[in-house]
Amino acid sequence: MVAQGLPLICTGPIDGELQDVTDIANPSTRVLSRRRLGALSVSALATLMAGAAGAAQPDPAAQDLVIHAGSVIAVPGERPLGPTTIVVRNERIAQILPGYVDDGDARVIDLKDRTVLPGLIDTHVHFSFSPATPLWSAAIDTPEDVALFSFSNAKKTLEAGFTTVRDVGSDGYAIHALRDAINDGIVVGPRIFLSGTSLSIVGGHGDMSGLNRKTTEALFPYDYTGACTGAVECALRVREAAKYGADLIKITSTGGIMSQQARGLGQHLSDEELNAIVSTAHGLGLKVAAHAHGAQGVTASVRAGVDSIEHGTWLDADTAKMMAARGTWLVPTLGLLDSHNAADTARITPAVAAKMAEARKVSGDNIRLAVRYKVNIAFGTDAGVSPHGENARQFRKMVEQGPMTPMAALRSATVDAAILLGQSDNIGTIAPGKYADMIAVAGDPYRDVTVLEKVALVIKDGQIVARDDD
Repeated sequence: MVAQGLPLICTGPIDGELQDVTDIANPSTRVLSRRRLGALSVSALATLMAGAAGAAQPDPAAQDLVIHAGSVIAVPGERPLGPTTIVVRNERIAQILPGYVDDGDARVIDLKDRTVLPGLIDTHVHFSFSPATPLWSAAIDTPEDVALFSFSNAKKTLEAGFTTVRDVGSDGYAIHALRDAINDGIVVGPRIFLSGTSLSIVGGHGDMSGLNRKTTEALFPYDYTGACTGAVECALRVREAAKYGADLIKITSTGGIMSQQARGLGQHLSDEELNAIVSTAHGLGLKVAAHAHGAQGVTASVRAGVDSIEHGTWLDADTAKMMAARGTWLVPTLGLLDSHNAADTARITPAVAAKMAEARKVSGDNIRLAVRYKVNIAFGTDAGVSPHGENARQFRKMVEQGPMTPMAALRSATVDAAILLGQSDNIGTIAPGKYADMIAVAGDPYRDVTVLEKVALVIKDGQIVARDDD
């Protein structure tokens, strides 16, 4: 459900004019649109959104920031630094110096009793919904509702220490607007890389609303859902996603646990369709993330050349070896099955409950095989299916089920996730020239990974965006 108590906003243009249109596929080159949002200007809407969700607004005058850290995990997987000074200038890290050094009149943040590490990355979230979102929400929620709800979920995620996310399936284009507003500095939120609507077969995961035919046709027209049939149409859907600003392509190559159908979790997209999607996406410079549960669909997706397998519930040894050889990533989403119980009637219909029961029988096998065969693992929680803001709870599951070391689990959400995103030059470590995205925790996450569940300070782009004074 949408957060209660938020004002209704009319966003239709008064005069129909749209000026300063630019390439939405390249947000860094965008010029702020002067579309009139009803009686509200863009700046007024930004103020409303920030106030409604309590976002911390950055101070543009605070150019330089000096951090005195007791310990710094600059590169997760490597030995921590001792007492350190980190100098931040113009959204980026300028210097890393041993000991505690003052820098003139710059603002100093005292974290001498904290461990500082890179901002965390979640590569599998869905900001437009939550576990409590009912099946019929599309019939009552407006795009404005979805935008504000997505913003509130993004805020929870950022405050939990996740400064970058990959949104791999949010309905409509509200998530595009949120990504662009964050990039433009209109609102504060995590850095978002998005796929937009997932591509699926007709009636597959991503094209099953659980509503009757007339309602489904009214709310989810064929071209809205991302459904496609055959290689030509699936290639077209990829090109459409790229046209409207997707950063990657998300496909549902098998059935899904949470979709309202009882046809199992086997392969959905054909080999021909998978090959068309991957070749088209890669030709456009876009990676492909494949939702895949059943073994046959996982194997077919890897063979087609997808860049990451999302979930991989029935991953087998032979496919894990193939993934390791090809460099295919696994995003294991270990909290998926623990976020719902029998009392949750919003989405847990008998069909869904049966699939969850089967998946629980093999829970954790995927990550154990990935560790055994040295498959690349990137941190991803499926937040949206699981609660937003509780993303860090997955670290303990990775350590328990892998078993991964705390160091490896942390690396999966920093260094490794940045590699999957193609953003190693900007995020994933604390180094001069990279974005000043950092968090501070009490304790040593190499010894106790659960300390990441309570973040004392969050810095994004050199600005303090969340702080726990406790």
